[in-house]
Amino acid sequence: MYLRNDPIRSKRKFSLPILFLLIGILLLLTACGQASKSDSTANSSAGSNTEQPAAPDDSDGSLTTGEEENSNEQNNTPPEEETDPVQEQLDQLTLDEKIGQMILAGVQGTALDEQAKQMIVNQKVGGIIFYANNVTTLQGTAKFVQSIKEENRSNPVPIFMSVDQEGGKVSRMPEAVESIPSNGKVGATKDAELAETMGELLARQIKLAGFNVDFAPVLDVNSNPNNPVIGDRSFGSSAELVSRLGIAEMKGLRSQGIIPVVKHFPGHGDTSVDSHLDLPVVNKTEKQLAELEWIPFQAAVKEQVEAVMVAHTLFPKLDPDHPASLSKVIIGEHLRDKFNYDGVVITDDLSMGAIAKNYKLNEAAIATVQAGSDILLVAHSYESAKTIFDTLKDAVKKGTITESRIDESVYRILTLKQSYKLSDEQQASGDLKQLNTDIVEWRKRVNAE
Repeated sequence: MYLRNDPIRSKRKFSLPILFLLIGILLLLTACGQASKSDSTANSSAGSNTEQPAAPDDSDGSLTTGEEENSNEQNNTPPEEETDPVQEQLDQLTLDEKIGQMILAGVQGTALDEQAKQMIVNQKVGGIIFYANNVTTLQGTAKFVQSIKEENRSNPVPIFMSVDQEGGKVSRMPEAVESIPSNGKVGATKDAELAETMGELLARQIKLAGFNVDFAPVLDVNSNPNNPVIGDRSFGSSAELVSRLGIAEMKGLRSQGIIPVVKHFPGHGDTSVDSHLDLPVVNKTEKQLAELEWIPFQAAVKEQVEAVMVAHTLFPKLDPDHPASLSKVIIGEHLRDKFNYDGVVITDDLSMGAIAKNYKLNEAAIATVQAGSDILLVAHSYESAKTIFDTLKDAVKKGTITESRIDESVYRILTLKQSYKLSDEQQASGDLKQLNTDIVEWRKRVNAE
């Protein structure tokens, strides 16, 4: 039987598969899109956990890059403060220990006695000075010096072991050590190289006994031929010569690890009285001093001199009431402010006639600290060291001197001791035979010029 094609039915048979196919493709594309979106979200989330931190609460929700975050961390981290080892050491000291650092005392005899031990333990003195009567043989002197260092080990700060070793008539070394001629003799050569070698030789001399401080060079200009105390201790009558050779000697001392102390500010060269016996008076104006006496000291300050000794000399046109060593005008206004000096200031011996005949020791001690001195030198009496210690401690308790003023001085002292790496473990050192040979050769050069 013949069947006729039905166009409607045929069309239905064709349309349904196509429709199903299109629906399937549409569903497939929709599913892929959802998967892609899900993967993208997952990757973004994973990236946040491993590389990018979440935005802070107060942000707009956007993510910063790793580089930006590192920069923020650096900006938010406070810079590390540099430590000050001097201040750290100062902060650890008691008031007694700080006041002790400001005293440089003499000792009696040629061996450590009980009174000296007590002075070191109780007054905790920061330094000791030796004079000729403390010196015996080289070996005996070195043993004495070392015994003081050993006694000081109970204190938190190493001790200055000092001596006046200038050459010429001011010499403390035993006879076994070859002598060094005076500054005047070296000054006559006008040779700064010889003066620097002189400083090196002086330093090597005192290292043989274990000292670490030399009260040299003398920077006084010998302008008064009748001066009873300076004379050939000076390099000469010219400020230029004294400056040039004095600074050279200072550098020579430094080069061997010895602390130099220039003296006697503001100038002892034009005196006619020995300050060991009485108070000298110099009637010069500031202008006159600036044109002569002050020139070598200004040169030393420019070369960052470690320590300056101040003289017991009255300059009435600067300060009519106080000698230089007790004067706020001379130490404070001139040396500290006008010279811009912030190193250690040391008084000359407060037991000298210039002070002892005119002031009570306790009054002088307070005056010199108020004036700006850091170290008070007092020799020949344990009782004097105790008086100064008790006076300064009482002055702080009463408010006459503030503890912050004490701290200023002790900071300078500790700075100097740390800069030279002082230690009570340091022993006497050097080769006596070689040193003597070098001194003899150097003296030949001095004599030849």
